Amino acid sequence: MAGTPQYIRNLNENLIMDALITQGTMSRADISRQTGLSKPTVSLAVEHLIDRNLVKEMGRADNAQGRKATLIRFNETAYYVCGIDIGATRIRIALSDLNGEIIAYRTYPMVVQEAYERAEATMLELLRSHMNELLDENHLNWDQIQCIGFGIPGVVLPDSGCIHRIVDPLVGLEEAFSLESLSGAFPCEVILENDVNLAALGEYRSGVAAGCNLFVFFSIGTGTGAGIMVHGQLLRGLGGLTGEIAEMLVDDGRRLEEVLSADGLMQLAKDYLDQNDELLLEAVDSGADIDVVADDLHRYLTPEKLFEAARSGEVEALEVLQQYSQMIASALRHISVVLAPELIVLGGGIGGNGDVLLPLLRQIISEQFPVQPQLICSKLGEQAVVTGAVQVAIQQTMLNLQQEAME
Repeated sequence: MAGTPQYIRNLNENLIMDALITQGTMSRADISRQTGLSKPTVSLAVEHLIDRNLVKEMGRADNAQGRKATLIRFNETAYYVCGIDIGATRIRIALSDLNGEIIAYRTYPMVVQEAYERAEATMLELLRSHMNELLDENHLNWDQIQCIGFGIPGVVLPDSGCIHRIVDPLVGLEEAFSLESLSGAFPCEVILENDVNLAALGEYRSGVAAGCNLFVFFSIGTGTGAGIMVHGQLLRGLGGLTGEIAEMLVDDGRRLEEVLSADGLMQLAKDYLDQNDELLLEAVDSGADIDVVADDLHRYLTPEKLFEAARSGEVEALEVLQQYSQMIASALRHISVVLAPELIVLGGGIGGNGDVLLPLLRQIISEQFPVQPQLICSKLGEQAVVTGAVQVAIQQTMLNLQQEAME
């Protein structure tokens, strides 16, 4: 088809679309100047794009003199996309227009126990039900949804779309969340990607890492992982395993994820308190109620309570988190020496507690690291993964629309 009138017309339309997406509202004359296309060519292409509902007229420009030009803009509501974060404890869903504007966001509990009875069918029915509910609330139907991007806490094998090394609470559900299963459950295109990779992409596109040439998103929560971006591209590596820092070994031979995950942090707190049992004995000797004192000593056994206690200045909590920060810093040092990133972004349920962790980590970095990247917390927080998932869905949708025009 190369060189035919239809092929050239489609190239012109894609060029105009790119200009409108980049520049915003423009007149036909503006488009002509921006693209270098003749005014008749622009007018013909714009009319065809209006017929496809991809651009729309917005009324007249406020010209100071002369005939007022009709303004044209990209129709971001021609279609919609979704991003879905399948987490160990939560499912997060974002509905977005084609400009990446999130127009609806919902969170749902991850009901793992129910899923094990009929793993694949139950989970897919649950996800489809959540999507149907979101579409109904926003008066949309499936014909308007072009693509869904899914983030999963596991390794997505590039060739097959199968899942490997999924986070522990979801072990057994790999088949339910495979690309094949998800594609069969939804009447639109599906993209499946590692959740931390998507979080890194989200931060690059609309978060704290915007424009950064080399950065690492380091997620700490139920599991641990890293997404690495170089010049706007995700590094994937052999079998998609780049960033699987959960498999790093610490000095005692344990996997890094065992040490840094939520369970690892709670075990560290428990060990710390067990080492201070003399406090319990002293309190009991002085006549205190043993149950009350025991409850007091073990009051940190959730990450949220531990961080709350640290914010309140409680010495025991601060000492636990100081030890924990040393473990995080050990992983960051290895990453920094190998990659020398400009920036490391902390995220995840635990990593997002930057008000407590960043001062501790920055001090260690300044004193001990031969390579000292900037260290900050995620701007997007719990929406980092769905933001990245929305971005990959939009990219795929725009590519499809361009290819559709070329057919």
